Amino acid sequence: MTSEDLNHLGNDPGAVKFGNFINYYSFHNVEHRMNNLNKQMFPASVANEPFLCLDIGCNTGELTKDLYQYLKTIYPENEIRLLAVDIDRTLITRAQEINQIPNITFTTCNIMSDNDQKSIQDYLKSYHKKRFDVTFCFSVTMWIHLNNGDDGLLHFINYIKRKSRSIIIEPQPWKCYRNAQRRLKKSGSTFPLYDSLKIRSDVELFIENKVNEGTHEKVYGSLNPSWNRKILSFHDNKD
Repeated sequence: MTSEDLNHLGNDPGAVKFGNFINYYSFHNVEHRMNNLNKQMFPASVANEPFLCLDIGCNTGELTKDLYQYLKTIYPENEIRLLAVDIDRTLITRAQEINQIPNITFTTCNIMSDNDQKSIQDYLKSYHKKRFDVTFCFSVTMWIHLNNGDDGLLHFINYIKRKSRSIIIEPQPWKCYRNAQRRLKKSGSTFPLYDSLKIRSDVELFIENKVNEGTHEKVYGSLNPSWNRKILSFHDNKD
């Protein structure tokens, strides 16, 4: 991946390869997601420990900021710490400028990169923890899938399961994949792996079943927000 891969293509700001939209929250309002959260989605806290969260694909951080404020109401006795990552350095710079909250760390990170995963591990180690209490993945899975294939999607799911007590995830339906490919085609490009994907029509159910398999189990599913994507919560079944 090069810096040029992160640019939007042609005249369409929605024609991007990694979901790094400009002004994303102007068309996916933060309140829509916040209204679909429920305290039942979240795990019990551990006394006298910081409550650590990872927000994957944070864009410019507006949702991250509201998540932080929401978590403070659920865990008033814990120090909340949030690591918010995005593949686009420009978006992260903007997030750092407009969301200056000491307990939120915004950093550029390709979650599929071994080197960048090491930086996440270093963050955990700095708090003497092996896993995040919660990992948030809002509309991230499609971009990982399109750019890394079926095996990449499975690798991502397994990674967040290893690194998370609880996972709150919002998978995109297949129609979103079709729309993303169509927009790139109109701008003179494509997702090269699109036609080779075998996980297709039931991709949301596939992701739900894989996260629900083995170590984690589903504890909550939201009602559909206005853009027809469910927010699902899974807890480690040994906690």
